[in-house]
Amino acid sequence: MPLALLALAIGAFGIGTTEFVIMGLLPEVAGDFGVSIPTAGLLVTGYALGVVIGAPLMTVLGTKVSRKRMLMLLMGLFIAGNLVSAVAPTFAIMLIGRVIASLAHGAFFGIGSVVAAELVAPDKKAGAIAMMFTGLTVANVVGVPLGTLIGQHVGWRVTFGIVAALGLVGLAGIARLVPEMPRPEGVHLRHELAAFKNAQVLLAMAMTVLGFGGVFAAITYIAPMMTHIAGFADGSVTWLLVLFGLGMVGGNLIGGKFADRALMPMLYVSLGALAAVLALFTLTAHNKIAAAVTIALIGALGFATVPPLQKRVLDQAHGAPTLASAVNIGAFNLGNALSAWLGGMVIAAGFGYTAPNWVGAALAAAALVLAVLSAALERRDSGRSAVVASASAAGQRTPVHH
Repeated sequence: MPLALLALAIGAFGIGTTEFVIMGLLPEVAGDFGVSIPTAGLLVTGYALGVVIGAPLMTVLGTKVSRKRMLMLLMGLFIAGNLVSAVAPTFAIMLIGRVIASLAHGAFFGIGSVVAAELVAPDKKAGAIAMMFTGLTVANVVGVPLGTLIGQHVGWRVTFGIVAALGLVGLAGIARLVPEMPRPEGVHLRHELAAFKNAQVLLAMAMTVLGFGGVFAAITYIAPMMTHIAGFADGSVTWLLVLFGLGMVGGNLIGGKFADRALMPMLYVSLGALAAVLALFTLTAHNKIAAAVTIALIGALGFATVPPLQKRVLDQAHGAPTLASAVNIGAFNLGNALSAWLGGMVIAAGFGYTAPNWVGAALAAAALVLAVLSAALERRDSGRSAVVASASAAGQRTPVHH
């Protein structure tokens, strides 16, 4: 794997850390600014919505510059946002800092996926995308627990300062290691937008929203579920999230490996197993060991879908994949926001802390249905193409009589 992928992975590590570390630091931030925990939760929501909006916006703004230069500009934006968060004198300015950082997120992973895929041979594309996303998954194992620990003992502002410094390392790595790639000739914004007329691109994005939404329906409410239902101490939640992160790392690498061999079968297996495991979590949440194993499995199966879904979008939007790739990253965050809201609704309706697992199972099952539908449409279309091709070939062979 080229060294340039390491630079992309470092950038991804910083982005993953800043996205998720806030969840562990909400009490400290809320206490410092004198706001309630639900108000502090806007720092999570604001970030997710910033990713959804920023992904297409930044990608469109970047159509005039090279992909390497755009990646460097996005890391600069990420650094600026985290520095604003670190020194914010008021909650409103902290929220602005979070949104500034989030604007870089979707376009970085979207453009980064295209760059990663172009750095390697065609049969290694999903593996290269997975390598970049390893930075995001490792952030959940190392960056988030460490950032939370530093934030709780030294101060949350120090955590955001360190994240900004990570961004500087990523920026230097991209500048040094990522090669200059000429922009594809003749690809304009209208070509990028045309990808959204392709039903397969839209189906892949819907799978992303539902499949990854399934994961976050359960994981968003992991703290109350594990402390009230499984009987874990409050301090154990950090280590349970590390288990989730370890699952993500393994699932991401397995997903990348097998997606290069058999993309759609990989999606069937991972989405089907994810739906089953989420449904089982309603039972295993009552036992500490079973719950811990299930959490790792949810991380693994959830992230096993990421490289194949991202590659599916790149394949279907061939010729002009950058905007579609970035919007698909926004789709992951849309799934997070939607499922967290649905999970909260079923808890508020009185169905208990394990109810979000049923929501997650239903979302993952719906994603599996879409995957089967997508493959069926593809077979139908390729069958029609073959008939048209053979008919035109037969027409060319028919002798013309005078």
